[in-house]
Amino acid sequence: MLKVDRLTVHRGGRAVLQDISLTLQPGRTLAVLGESGAGKSTLVAAVLGLLRPERGSVTWNGAPIARGGSALVMQEPRAAFNPRLSLRRSVLEPLRAKGLPDDPKRIARLCDGLELDPACLDRRPYQVSVGQAQRLGVLRALLAAPPLILFDEPLSALDAMTQKHTARLISALQREEGFAALIVTHDLGYAAAHADTVAVLRAGVIEEAAEATAFFGAPQSAYGQRLVGAAVSLGALERRAAA
Repeated sequence: MLKVDRLTVHRGGRAVLQDISLTLQPGRTLAVLGESGAGKSTLVAAVLGLLRPERGSVTWNGAPIARGGSALVMQEPRAAFNPRLSLRRSVLEPLRAKGLPDDPKRIARLCDGLELDPACLDRRPYQVSVGQAQRLGVLRALLAAPPLILFDEPLSALDAMTQKHTARLISALQREEGFAALIVTHDLGYAAAHADTVAVLRAGVIEEAAEATAFFGAPQSAYGQRLVGAAVSLGALERRAAA
């Protein structure tokens, strides 16, 4: 289980996260919601151990999270890969960093699950579509079978049709692989369709945390009510429900 306990992070002399407490069970998805500047990406960096908190802790099953025990899928798919390397070399980096051998059968099975042609691994990042690059990022994250994967706005660079398709593939692989997923997003429709629990972040503070069905049915905080109301007025929740 992921446990974030009273986490406080300062940047530039001010608190950008304040007393954040969250839990996430294996096989479950937690969506952290909020507008730009709420502190979502800072939370991802802190969970990954890339930032040292002023106070608080982040643990997995009671022990500090080593960087090898988690993986990140970045917001900008192509920017996540070295343009000078083949995609195969980049995708295999997590295995080599842990001293693990290549596993062609697992690569082939994950490519099949992500609907990727294995031949695209021998291309460079600029030679694949944005949607393919995002799914290759998911493939890289999954290869070493981490118990926790963090997704930083994983669909924002994709068109609407590719967003739905990629979200379904990620959910299907999560059911198969059993990893916990922490997703930071401003897309309430995505959270409503795929998250088990949600946490609403505003100016570095959690305004509300709840089961996803309870939150989208009746948000308790004024800020949560505004977020859900805006999503409903734009038809985002209805479109996701019908997808």
